Amino acid sequence: MKKQLVLATLVLTGALALAGCGGGGSKSAKNAGGKILTIELGPEVETIDPALNTTNDGANYATYLFDNLLRIDKDGKVAPSLAEKYEVSDDALTWTFHLRDGLKWSDGSDFTANDFVYSWQRMIDPEIAAPYAETVLGMVEGYEEAIGLPDAEGKPTIDPDITKLKVEAPDDKTLVVHMSTPTPYFDKLATFAALSPVKQDVVEANPDGWTLDPKTYISTGPFKLTEWKSGSYLMLEKNENYWNKDAVKLDGIKCLLMNDQNAAFSAYESGDALMIKDIPTQEITTLQKRPDYHLDPQLGTYFIDLNNTLDEFKDARVRQALSLALDRKYISETITAGTYTPATGFVSAGTSDWDGSLWIDNITDLSVYINVDDHAGNLAKAKELLAEAGHPNGEGLPTLTYSTNDAAYHKKIAEYLQQAWKELGINVEVSIVEWKSFTPQRRSGNYQTARDGWVMDYNDPSNILQLTTTGNGNNSSKYSNPEYDALLEKAAKEIDPKTRFGYFHQAEEMLMKDMGVTPLLYYNEIYLQSDKVVGSYHTADGIYHFEYADIAE
Repeated sequence: MKKQLVLATLVLTGALALAGCGGGGSKSAKNAGGKILTIELGPEVETIDPALNTTNDGANYATYLFDNLLRIDKDGKVAPSLAEKYEVSDDALTWTFHLRDGLKWSDGSDFTANDFVYSWQRMIDPEIAAPYAETVLGMVEGYEEAIGLPDAEGKPTIDPDITKLKVEAPDDKTLVVHMSTPTPYFDKLATFAALSPVKQDVVEANPDGWTLDPKTYISTGPFKLTEWKSGSYLMLEKNENYWNKDAVKLDGIKCLLMNDQNAAFSAYESGDALMIKDIPTQEITTLQKRPDYHLDPQLGTYFIDLNNTLDEFKDARVRQALSLALDRKYISETITAGTYTPATGFVSAGTSDWDGSLWIDNITDLSVYINVDDHAGNLAKAKELLAEAGHPNGEGLPTLTYSTNDAAYHKKIAEYLQQAWKELGINVEVSIVEWKSFTPQRRSGNYQTARDGWVMDYNDPSNILQLTTTGNGNNSSKYSNPEYDALLEKAAKEIDPKTRFGYFHQAEEMLMKDMGVTPLLYYNEIYLQSDKVVGSYHTADGIYHFEYADIAE
C-alpha cells in the first residue's frame, strides 16, 4: 500500500454545500442553516489519515473527526472517551480498556474493540510507513516481530507479521494491550490522534483514497467530514451517531485552508472567521494589546535539521559551530516579537521531570547547553570550532540551501540565518517550499538544511527525544548514534521514575554535545479568538478543542 498524498488540484464535494458560509456570528449561522464555527489552523494538509498525519493542524482535524480511547479535558487531564474506564495490572504490563455501550461509526454501523485492533495493526504495518508507529506502539509486546525484527539499518530480517502485536479484543467492548515494558504514560498515548481507529472495510476497499472522499471518510468523533475543497476549506458536520452528541452544540465547523496570513486576518477582522492561528507578523505588536489576542505556553521546540547523512555535516564541530552562530535572544525578541522563547536545549520548556519539578531545573551538565545570554562568546567559539574542523572562514563548505515554508516567522528566520552563517563565511540560499510538500520532502531526507519543529503529544521527555533515534519515522535530521539509542532503550525498560529520567537527561546531553539537531526556540501558541466562542479550550499539545464549543448569540 502506498502512502497517500493530497493532490493540489483535487477538489472534493460532499453532501453539505457551505462554500459561502462564514463563522462570524448569528448572521452566518442563519445563512448556513445552523451554528457553523469558522476557524483557520493552517494551509492545505498533506493527509487527514490519522496514522499518517504528522502536523499539528492535521491532529486538530483528527480530534474533531475521531474519538479515541481517552481524551484530554480542559484541565489538561486524561479523561474517558470511547473507553469509559480502564485498569492497569500490578506489574504495569497489561492495560485493559472497557468501551462504552452502543458505540457507532459515523455511518451508523456498530463500533467494536476489534476496530482498535485492526487500526493499530495497520499503524505499524511497514507498508503504511506511519511516522508515529514506533513512538506510539513500540512499547507493545510483539512490536519488533510485527515489523520484521529490523537490523541496525532498519531492514527487516524476517517477514513482518502485524498480527504479532499483542493487542486483543476478547469481546466487542474490551481492548487488552500487553506491554513489553512498563509504560506509565500510555494513558496519554491513548488520547493521541495517531491511534484513532479507522474503519477496516472502507480503508481496505480504497487504501490510497479513502480519506479523499467524504463518503468513505468514516469516523467516530463529534463531527464528520462532509466536504473537502482543496486549498479552500474542510467542512465538518455534527455526527448524529456520536456517543456524546447531546453535548455537541455546534452544527458544524468550517476549517479554512489558507496560505496567506493577511487573508486569514482579513477573514477574522470581517467576522467571517471567529478564530485564526496564522497572524501577520507585522500586526503582532498592535494585536498584543487586544483581549482577543492569546499567547499560550506550549510544549514544543522549533529547531533546525542539518541532514546528518551529508558530508558537510558529519563533523559534530561543524554542526556545533552553525548552532553557536545563532543569536536566539535576538530571534525571539526582535524577529518574533517575543512570541517564542530562546531555546537552550532540545526538550521543550515546561516539560516535567520525574518528581513534578521542571526538567530544565534538573540539568547537571550546563556546559553542553546553549548560553543564550552570551552571543558574542558563542560566535567566537563557533569560529574556533569551524577552524578546528578544517573550515576556517567557511573554507571547503558548500553553499547551504535552507528549506522552509513561507508562513508566520519562518521566512524572516531563514533570512536571519543567511546573515548569521555568513559571519562564519558560509553562504546560504533560502528555498521556500509549499507546506503540503515541505514535510514529506524533509522526512524523506531530500534536503540539506531545513526548518523543523515538534509540539509534544504528551508531557514526557521520551516524546521529543525519540525523534532523533535511529530509524524513527520523524527523524528528519537522520541523526544516528547507537549510544543515544541505547540510553532511550534503557529508559523504556526502566520502572524506577528517577532512574528512567536520569537516562533521558544523559541522552539529551549526548544529543547536545553532538548537536544532532539544532534547537532554536521554544514554542508559545499565538492566536486570535472572538469572545463569541464559548466553551472551547486550548491544551499545551497544540490542540484547539472546539468539540463542545458554542457560538454566543
